Amino acid sequence: MKRSHRILLALNVILAVLALLAIVPARAETSAPPAAPAPATVAADNLIQRGNELYNKGEYAKALLLYKRAEQRGSDPAVAAFNQGNCLFRMSKFPEAAAAFRKAVRLSDGNLPAAQLNLAAVLFRLEQYGESIAAYRRVLREDPENLGAWLYLADAYVRVKDYIGALQAMERARDLDPSDVSLVYQTAEIHAALKEYDKAVELVREAYARKPAEVDFLFYIGDLRRAQGNLSEAAAAYREGLSHREGDVDALYKRADALAQDGKPFLAMDYLQQALAVKPDYADAAVFLGNLAFDAKWWERSENAYRQALQSGGKEGLEGLRNLAYEFHRQGRNDEAAGVLTRALALRPQDAELKAEAKQYKDLADTAKSGASAK
Repeated sequence: MKRSHRILLALNVILAVLALLAIVPARAETSAPPAAPAPATVAADNLIQRGNELYNKGEYAKALLLYKRAEQRGSDPAVAAFNQGNCLFRMSKFPEAAAAFRKAVRLSDGNLPAAQLNLAAVLFRLEQYGESIAAYRRVLREDPENLGAWLYLADAYVRVKDYIGALQAMERARDLDPSDVSLVYQTAEIHAALKEYDKAVELVREAYARKPAEVDFLFYIGDLRRAQGNLSEAAAAYREGLSHREGDVDALYKRADALAQDGKPFLAMDYLQQALAVKPDYADAAVFLGNLAFDAKWWERSENAYRQALQSGGKEGLEGLRNLAYEFHRQGRNDEAAGVLTRALALRPQDAELKAEAKQYKDLADTAKSGASAK
């Protein structure tokens, strides 16, 4: 029986995906027709077949035992090691899986490329990125058109912060699949990691022109310009995106942030208010609005925003209310300070510390009134 028919299809290695790159599962597929097995290997081949059946049912531990027995009874040791590696991976025994794939690579003398591919993938899963890079490069020397391997390689380079290597790998991936817009986007992200923001924006614009339904491309341009410090263009990109998806609360928040940093807090407050109209429990937006209103001395708007944040579970809303109360105290307005915290107590009635603070401000206000009456 030919080696390629007796091995189990390589595992579909699914790794944790870095936000930077979308990774394609590594596959090794076999299609050669079977040949008549030698009599000495019939029992071993039967064990391999039974092991494959168990593997496909998800019974990896049982399949592993059969693959080990097959190896003991004369099965091709590279094939047996490869299949054992697949089982060990599925059982989350990654170091053991790596050892099995290494054995398969060594024993197959380069005639089982799937073993090298899966070894590279497991090394990636073990976060041994340097070794994974070397393994993927060995795969690609033999199979330079393996798109998934180029993408994994790019991801591994990113993990070690070798963005030039990642960019080269991504460019090769794009050459293999020029129609995939997501690869253009991912290449832009690598340029962003290199702080080449103008090039990144150019690529994202290209991706958006090819796929205008993806409004997130516009929002990403805003993110890139904001990271670059180009706040006016960031705000413009968010506005362009919002013209297509006006209720996107994250984009509303980001546009508000860009406007606030660009010295336009009043416009920023309007966008935060829009975000809260869509999502009233958006605590971060409420706190941000409260802070901007506080700085603008719009006390009532600030208090309402902080209370909305507190009502949504945002602890920073309570700190905002305490700061507002202290500001009133600093201005000699202790009655109003006590009022702010008393209204906060309606949302946190069991907060003994808050109750004590409200009482302190109330006592200060009463003392001031008594002193004024005595005069």
